[in-house]
Amino acid sequence: MIEGLKEKVVIVTGGGHGIGRAYCHGFAEAGAKVVVADIDAPAAEKVAAEVVQQFDGKALGAKVDVANESSTRDMVQLTLDKFDRIDVLINNAAIFATIPMNRGGIDSIDPAEWDRMMAVNLKGLFFCCRAVLPAMRRQKSGKIINISSGTALNGSAGRIHYVTSKAGVIGFTRTLAREVGDDNINVNAIAPGSTLSEDNPSEEVLKMRGARVGDRCLKRVQLPKDLVGTMLFLASPLSDFMTGQTVAVDGGVAFL
Repeated sequence: MIEGLKEKVVIVTGGGHGIGRAYCHGFAEAGAKVVVADIDAPAAEKVAAEVVQQFDGKALGAKVDVANESSTRDMVQLTLDKFDRIDVLINNAAIFATIPMNRGGIDSIDPAEWDRMMAVNLKGLFFCCRAVLPAMRRQKSGKIINISSGTALNGSAGRIHYVTSKAGVIGFTRTLAREVGDDNINVNAIAPGSTLSEDNPSEEVLKMRGARVGDRCLKRVQLPKDLVGTMLFLASPLSDFMTGQTVAVDGGVAFL
Protein backbone atom coordinates (compact mmCIF):
# COMPACT_ATOMS: atom_id res chain seq x y z
CA MET A 1 0.00 0.00 0.00
CA ILE A 2 1.22 3.51 -0.80
CA GLU A 3 1.69 5.51 2.40
CA GLY A 4 0.59 9.09 3.00
CA LEU A 5 -3.02 8.93 1.80
CA LYS A 6 -4.70 7.99 5.06
CA GLU A 7 -7.43 10.50 5.93
CA LYS A 8 -6.78 12.53 2.77
CA VAL A 9 -9.94 13.83 1.10
CA VAL A 10 -10.17 12.77 -2.54
CA ILE A 11 -12.79 13.74 -5.13
CA VAL A 12 -13.13 11.34 -8.07
CA THR A 13 -15.34 12.64 -10.86
CA GLY A 14 -16.89 9.91 -12.97
CA GLY A 15 -16.39 7.70 -9.93
CA GLY A 16 -19.57 5.71 -10.34
CA HIS A 17 -18.41 3.42 -13.13
CA GLY A 18 -15.45 1.62 -14.68
CA ILE A 19 -12.00 3.09 -14.08
CA GLY A 20 -13.40 5.78 -11.76
CA ARG A 21 -14.88 3.10 -9.52
CA ALA A 22 -11.50 1.35 -9.41
CA TYR A 23 -9.85 4.63 -8.36
CA CYS A 24 -12.39 5.03 -5.56
CA HIS A 25 -11.72 1.53 -4.28
CA GLY A 26 -7.95 2.10 -4.47
CA PHE A 27 -8.11 5.30 -2.47
CA ALA A 28 -10.43 3.70 0.08
CA GLU A 29 -8.01 0.82 0.54
CA ALA A 30 -5.23 3.38 1.12
CA GLY A 31 -7.30 4.95 3.91
CA ALA A 32 -8.50 8.08 2.10
CA LYS A 33 -11.91 9.70 2.44
CA VAL A 34 -13.56 9.40 -0.96
CA VAL A 35 -16.08 11.65 -2.66
CA VAL A 36 -17.65 9.67 -5.47
CA ALA A 37 -18.90 12.30 -7.92
CA ASP A 38 -20.90 11.26 -10.97
CA ILE A 39 -23.73 12.50 -13.16
CA ASP A 40 -25.30 9.10 -12.44
CA ALA A 41 -26.35 9.74 -8.83
CA PRO A 42 -27.45 6.15 -8.00
CA ALA A 43 -24.09 4.83 -9.26
CA ALA A 44 -22.23 7.39 -7.13
CA GLU A 45 -24.20 6.36 -4.05
CA LYS A 46 -23.59 2.69 -4.79
CA VAL A 47 -19.82 3.10 -5.03
CA ALA A 48 -19.80 5.27 -1.88
CA ALA A 49 -21.62 2.44 -0.08
CA GLU A 50 -19.02 -0.03 -1.39
CA VAL A 51 -16.26 2.11 0.10
CA VAL A 52 -17.96 2.01 3.49
CA GLN A 53 -18.92 -1.66 3.43
CA GLN A 54 -15.91 -3.26 1.72
CA PHE A 55 -13.12 -1.05 3.06
CA ASP A 56 -14.61 0.29 6.30
CA GLY A 57 -13.99 3.70 4.77
CA LYS A 58 -15.53 7.14 4.76
CA ALA A 59 -17.29 8.22 1.59
CA LEU A 60 -19.78 10.62 0.09
CA GLY A 61 -21.80 10.13 -3.08
CA ALA A 62 -22.40 13.35 -4.99
CA LYS A 63 -24.30 14.04 -8.21
CA VAL A 64 -22.32 16.34 -10.49
CA ASP A 65 -22.55 17.50 -14.08
CA VAL A 66 -18.98 18.63 -14.73
CA ALA A 67 -20.12 20.63 -17.75
CA ASN A 68 -22.16 22.85 -15.41
CA GLU A 69 -20.09 25.28 -13.34
CA SER A 70 -22.70 25.65 -10.61
CA SER A 71 -22.86 21.86 -10.25
CA THR A 72 -19.08 21.62 -9.75
CA ARG A 73 -19.22 24.32 -7.09
CA ASP A 74 -21.99 22.41 -5.32
CA MET A 75 -19.81 19.27 -5.42
CA VAL A 76 -16.98 21.16 -3.73
CA GLN A 77 -19.26 22.68 -1.10
CA LEU A 78 -20.72 19.26 -0.25
CA THR A 79 -17.19 17.95 0.17
CA LEU A 80 -16.12 20.82 2.42
CA ASP A 81 -19.31 20.53 4.49
CA LYS A 82 -18.63 16.82 5.02
CA PHE A 83 -14.83 16.63 5.31
CA ASP A 84 -13.62 20.26 5.78
CA ARG A 85 -10.87 20.08 3.15
CA ILE A 86 -9.93 18.80 -0.32
CA ASP A 87 -6.54 17.19 -0.82
CA VAL A 88 -6.90 15.53 -4.21
CA LEU A 89 -9.04 16.06 -7.30
CA ILE A 90 -9.22 13.32 -9.93
CA ASN A 91 -10.68 14.68 -13.17
CA ASN A 92 -11.88 11.37 -14.54
CA ALA A 93 -15.38 12.25 -15.83
CA ALA A 94 -15.52 12.16 -19.62
CA ILE A 95 -17.62 11.12 -22.56
CA PHE A 96 -16.21 7.73 -23.51
CA ALA A 97 -17.24 4.31 -22.26
CA THR A 98 -20.50 4.97 -20.39
CA ILE A 99 -21.82 7.67 -22.75
CA PRO A 100 -22.14 6.59 -26.40
CA MET A 101 -20.12 8.53 -28.96
CA ASN A 102 -19.51 8.45 -32.68
CA ARG A 103 -16.34 6.47 -33.35
CA GLY A 104 -16.29 7.27 -37.06
CA GLY A 105 -14.18 9.60 -39.16
CA ILE A 106 -14.23 13.38 -39.32
CA ASP A 107 -16.99 13.52 -41.94
CA SER A 108 -19.39 11.64 -39.69
CA ILE A 109 -19.00 13.78 -36.55
CA ASP A 110 -22.04 15.91 -35.78
CA PRO A 111 -20.99 19.44 -34.70
CA ALA A 112 -23.36 19.18 -31.73
CA GLU A 113 -21.56 16.04 -30.57
CA TRP A 114 -18.22 17.82 -30.99
CA ASP A 115 -19.46 20.63 -28.74
CA ARG A 116 -20.79 18.20 -26.13
CA MET A 117 -17.47 16.33 -26.11
CA MET A 118 -15.54 19.53 -25.46
CA ALA A 119 -18.06 20.69 -22.86
CA VAL A 120 -17.56 17.55 -20.75
CA ASN A 121 -13.97 16.52 -21.46
CA LEU A 122 -12.38 19.98 -21.47
CA LYS A 123 -14.75 22.56 -20.03
CA GLY A 124 -15.60 20.08 -17.26
CA LEU A 125 -11.91 19.91 -16.39
CA PHE A 126 -11.77 23.72 -16.33
CA PHE A 127 -14.83 24.02 -14.07
CA CYS A 128 -13.74 21.31 -11.61
CA CYS A 129 -10.26 22.79 -11.19
CA ARG A 130 -11.63 26.30 -10.70
CA ALA A 131 -14.04 24.94 -8.09
CA VAL A 132 -11.40 23.21 -5.93
CA LEU A 133 -8.55 25.71 -6.24
CA PRO A 134 -9.76 28.17 -3.57
CA ALA A 135 -9.74 25.40 -0.94
CA MET A 136 -6.36 24.07 -2.06
CA ARG A 137 -4.87 27.57 -2.10
CA ARG A 138 -6.06 28.18 1.46
CA GLN A 139 -4.40 24.92 2.50
CA LYS A 140 -1.25 25.68 0.48
CA SER A 141 -1.38 22.09 -0.77
CA GLY A 142 -3.23 19.88 -3.20
CA LYS A 143 -2.94 17.31 -5.96
CA ILE A 144 -4.87 17.53 -9.23
CA ILE A 145 -4.70 14.53 -11.55
CA ASN A 146 -6.25 14.79 -15.00
CA ILE A 147 -7.03 11.92 -17.34
CA SER A 148 -5.78 12.18 -20.91
CA SER A 149 -5.57 9.18 -23.26
CA GLY A 150 -3.04 7.18 -25.19
CA THR A 151 -4.96 8.21 -28.31
CA ALA A 152 -3.72 11.77 -27.76
CA LEU A 153 -0.12 10.52 -27.85
CA ASN A 154 -0.42 8.26 -30.89
CA GLY A 155 -3.40 9.58 -32.82
CA SER A 156 -6.35 7.38 -33.63
CA ALA A 157 -8.31 6.87 -36.81
CA GLY A 158 -11.81 7.92 -35.80
CA ARG A 159 -13.18 9.73 -32.75
CA ILE A 160 -11.29 12.89 -33.67
CA HIS A 161 -13.39 14.94 -31.24
CA TYR A 162 -12.47 12.61 -28.34
CA VAL A 163 -8.78 12.52 -29.27
CA THR A 164 -8.68 16.31 -29.60
CA SER A 165 -10.27 16.74 -26.18
CA LYS A 166 -7.74 14.40 -24.59
CA ALA A 167 -4.83 16.19 -26.27
CA GLY A 168 -6.21 19.39 -24.76
CA VAL A 169 -5.98 17.79 -21.31
CA ILE A 170 -2.19 17.61 -21.69
CA GLY A 171 -1.85 21.29 -22.53
CA PHE A 172 -4.25 22.22 -19.73
CA THR A 173 -2.20 20.17 -17.27
CA ARG A 174 1.09 21.83 -18.21
CA THR A 175 -0.32 25.34 -18.03
CA LEU A 176 -2.17 24.87 -14.74
CA ALA A 177 0.95 23.33 -13.17
CA ARG A 178 2.81 26.58 -13.89
CA GLU A 179 -0.04 28.72 -12.59
CA VAL A 180 -0.46 27.00 -9.20
CA GLY A 181 3.06 25.85 -8.35
CA ASP A 182 3.56 28.80 -5.99
CA ASP A 183 0.57 27.52 -4.02
CA ASN A 184 2.25 24.12 -3.56
CA ILE A 185 -0.33 22.43 -5.78
CA ASN A 186 0.78 19.61 -8.10
CA VAL A 187 -0.98 19.04 -11.43
CA ASN A 188 -0.24 15.90 -13.44
CA ALA A 189 -2.01 13.68 -15.95
CA ILE A 190 -2.33 9.99 -16.75
CA ALA A 191 -2.71 8.75 -20.33
CA PRO A 192 -4.30 5.29 -20.15
CA GLY A 193 -4.17 2.84 -22.99
CA SER A 194 -7.29 1.14 -24.30
CA THR A 195 -8.85 -0.23 -21.11
CA LEU A 196 -11.62 -2.76 -20.62
CA SER A 197 -13.58 -0.34 -18.43
CA GLU A 198 -17.14 -1.03 -19.54
CA ASP A 199 -19.42 -2.40 -16.81
CA ASN A 200 -21.04 -5.00 -19.10
CA PRO A 201 -18.87 -5.25 -22.22
CA SER A 202 -20.41 -6.63 -25.38
CA GLU A 203 -18.63 -9.09 -27.61
CA GLU A 204 -17.84 -6.21 -29.94
CA VAL A 205 -16.19 -4.26 -27.11
CA LEU A 206 -14.21 -7.31 -25.96
CA LYS A 207 -12.97 -7.80 -29.50
CA MET A 208 -12.02 -4.11 -29.79
CA ARG A 209 -10.06 -4.14 -26.51
CA GLY A 210 -8.38 -7.40 -27.42
CA ALA A 211 -7.25 -5.99 -30.76
CA ARG A 212 -5.02 -3.48 -28.94
CA VAL A 213 -2.93 -6.19 -27.27
CA GLY A 214 -0.62 -6.65 -30.26
CA ASP A 215 0.58 -3.03 -30.05
CA ARG A 216 1.87 -3.47 -26.49
CA CYS A 217 5.13 -4.62 -25.00
CA LEU A 218 3.04 -6.38 -22.34
CA LYS A 219 0.68 -8.62 -24.30
CA ARG A 220 -2.61 -8.57 -22.44
CA VAL A 221 -5.82 -6.60 -22.12
CA GLN A 222 -5.55 -3.53 -19.88
CA LEU A 223 -7.91 -3.46 -16.90
CA PRO A 224 -8.96 -0.60 -14.59
CA LYS A 225 -6.81 -1.97 -11.76
CA ASP A 226 -3.72 -1.43 -13.93
CA LEU A 227 -4.15 2.33 -13.52
CA VAL A 228 -4.69 2.46 -9.78
CA GLY A 229 -1.04 2.23 -8.70
CA THR A 230 0.00 5.21 -10.83
CA MET A 231 -3.00 7.18 -9.61
CA LEU A 232 -2.15 6.53 -5.95
CA PHE A 233 1.49 7.47 -6.57
CA LEU A 234 0.55 10.81 -8.16
CA ALA A 235 -1.86 11.56 -5.29
CA SER A 236 0.66 10.65 -2.59
CA PRO A 237 3.66 12.47 -1.06
CA LEU A 238 5.92 10.25 -3.20
CA SER A 239 5.23 12.57 -6.14
CA ASP A 240 5.56 15.88 -4.29
CA PHE A 241 8.31 17.18 -6.60
CA MET A 242 6.57 16.14 -9.81
CA THR A 243 4.21 18.44 -11.70
CA GLY A 244 3.10 19.24 -15.24
CA GLN A 245 3.78 15.68 -16.36
CA THR A 246 1.78 13.14 -18.37
CA VAL A 247 2.38 9.50 -17.48
CA ALA A 248 1.46 6.88 -20.09
CA VAL A 249 0.05 3.71 -18.53
CA ASP A 250 -0.62 1.52 -21.54
CA GLY A 251 1.48 -1.63 -21.31
CA GLY A 252 4.20 -0.14 -23.48
CA VAL A 253 2.66 1.51 -26.54
CA ALA A 254 3.69 5.15 -26.26
CA PHE A 255 7.17 6.06 -25.06
CA LEU A 256 7.39 9.67 -23.80
